[in-house]
Amino acid sequence: MELVVALCSFLFGLAFGSFLNVVIYRVPRGLSVVKPGSSCPKCGHRLGPVELVPLLSFFLQRGRCRACGERISWRYPLVEFLTGLGFAFVAWTSPAWTEFVVGCVFFSLLLVLAFIDLDHKILPNVLTLPGVVLGFAFSVLGWTGSVLDSVLGAVVGFGLITLIAVISRGGMGMGDAKLMAMIGAFSGWKAVFYVLFGASLLGSIGGIIYLYVTKQDRKTPIPFGPSLAVAAIVMYFFLK
Repeated sequence: MELVVALCSFLFGLAFGSFLNVVIYRVPRGLSVVKPGSSCPKCGHRLGPVELVPLLSFFLQRGRCRACGERISWRYPLVEFLTGLGFAFVAWTSPAWTEFVVGCVFFSLLLVLAFIDLDHKILPNVLTLPGVVLGFAFSVLGWTGSVLDSVLGAVVGFGLITLIAVISRGGMGMGDAKLMAMIGAFSGWKAVFYVLFGASLLGSIGGIIYLYVTKQDRKTPIPFGPSLAVAAIVMYFFLK
C-alpha cells in the first residue's frame, strides 16, 4: 500500500512540478502565475496538451520548442522529476496526511526558492514571507511543532542570518534571513543551527564547483539560498 501511495505521489509531483516551473520563471519577472497559459518564452507559442505532459513531452520534442525550435532548458524536466521524487519520499515517510501536506508545501517552497536564487540571485518576498506565515499556520493547527517553537524558529533564524550579514558586511542578504525565518517557522529554532551548519559546508563546496564551472573569480557573488534549501530538506526529512 505504501508503494502505491508513493507512486501516486510521484505522479502528482511530476504534474505539480510543471506548475513550479511556471512559478520559477514568472515570479522573478513580476508576471502572473495564472495567466496567460504556458507558452514558449522565445516565440510565444501556446503549449498544447501533448506539450504539457511532464517529463515525457520534453523527450518527445527532443528538448526543443515545436514551433520555433528553441532549446528548452533542462531545468524544466529536472524540476518536475525532483518534485515527483520529493513528493514520493514525503508520502513514504509521513504516517499522517497532515505531515504529507506540510512536507510537500515545505519542499515545494524550498525547491522554487533555490532555483530562483540560482537564476536571479534573489529570494522574493512574495514567496518567503507567505512561507513564514504558512509555517506559523501549520503549528497553530497542530500539524507541526508548538506555536512557540515555530515563532522562536522564525525569530532565531532571521536574527542569526541578519547578524551574520552585518558582521560580514554584505556576505549574506536579507533574502537569506527571510528564507531562514521560513525554515525556522516550519522546523523550530533548534533546527536553525543544524541547517546553518550544513548550508555552510554545502556552500563552501558548492561555491568552489560553481566558480570552476562558470570560470568566474572569487569576487563573484554566490547565491546561498540553494545551500540553505538543501540543508533544510536534509534536516527536515532525514533527521526528524
